[in-house]
Amino acid sequence: MATASLTLIGKPGCHLCDDARTVVTRVMADLESRTDAPTLTLDEKSILDDEALNAKYAEEIPVLLINGRVHNYWRIDPVRLTTALLEFT
Repeated sequence: MATASLTLIGKPGCHLCDDARTVVTRVMADLESRTDAPTLTLDEKSILDDEALNAKYAEEIPVLLINGRVHNYWRIDPVRLTTALLEFT
């Protein structure tokens, strides 16, 4: 079975980051029961804890990476994310 590793980069107190987390976790929950979906993992990182991430993404958070590649930033569209994740199967 295919796998996809999601990384959500943000910081505490960021309302867009909270919105992105809600979208990502909802999409993951929706895909969990599908047989055509990859196995998904989610890791959250704060730009406040990592100088390199802060330097790279401070003006773009939240940033969502799929398998280390930028999927989107600022606002995460659930349909676009679902479509991208289903391409891993």
